[in-house]
Amino acid sequence: MKSLVTGGAGFIGSNLVDALLARGDEVTVLDNLSTGRRVNLDGALAGGARLAEVDICGAADVGALFAEAKPELVFHLAAQIDVRRSVTEPAFDAAVNVGGTANVLEAARASGVGRVVFISTGGALYGEGADKVLPLPEATPIAPLSGYGQSKYAAEGYLGLYERLHGLSGMALRLGNVYGPRQDPLGEAGVVAIFCGLLKNGGTPTVYGDGTQTRDYIYVGDVVAAALAAGATRLGGAVNIGTGREASVLDLVDVLAKLAGRDDFTPQFAPPRAGEVQRISLDASLAERELEWTPGTTLEQGLQLTLDAV
Repeated sequence: MKSLVTGGAGFIGSNLVDALLARGDEVTVLDNLSTGRRVNLDGALAGGARLAEVDICGAADVGALFAEAKPELVFHLAAQIDVRRSVTEPAFDAAVNVGGTANVLEAARASGVGRVVFISTGGALYGEGADKVLPLPEATPIAPLSGYGQSKYAAEGYLGLYERLHGLSGMALRLGNVYGPRQDPLGEAGVVAIFCGLLKNGGTPTVYGDGTQTRDYIYVGDVVAAALAAGATRLGGAVNIGTGREASVLDLVDVLAKLAGRDDFTPQFAPPRAGEVQRISLDASLAERELEWTPGTTLEQGLQLTLDAV
């Protein structure tokens, strides 16, 4: 199978590239290395993957790469991932996450790609879950609290449009808060990367607000398994990928402190951040039915694997 991964030098993308190579795919990585890191691909490049330093905002360059690589399967992860920047620079966020996605889809259509798996977001789309019954299913009304969530939802719309107009098979995976080795602290679950770094360097964590705000933290290996399953089906639409369980920031502090044997790893509290979601978790029962996927890594196991990789 010829696979192409946009954003493949990033946290989730590079883990996915490794898995594709392990199953025998011919892999092309598209990444402009603005947030992705070449070092994430050291093993993959040694194993035969190819890196093309291309920006998804450049339609001609994207089209040329697709025409040359002739991928059969595309995983689209390249994105503007900084939620805070999406609030302060919404036009830039939309240019990358919406315009860039349109460029990728058009290149996929023109080069005859058979399937596109788009990596979207769950919590950033659904917004605040404190006033809803958790975990949230895919039918939950969309109510993003950031430009990032809004732009990802718009990109999902283009994925559906290309299926209706051109028959391009695609599925959007609405992820929980992904954590694990190679994680970027700018991402939605960046707190895990930050806390692990502090543990390694003897620091103490800063918690914004009272620390009771929750997220659905999912290990990157489980996300990669879901992406591979999505690539192997022809089903469309949007599918949640999460654990269905809430974990608070204070829970993360407690688990990490125990794993590292750090009794002094106690939080310093800071004022809450405006617009932050207080509670969220995702109902992934549709993924279990359609993709035969369930998360296999507990929070304790995943945090241990992440700490071991720091």
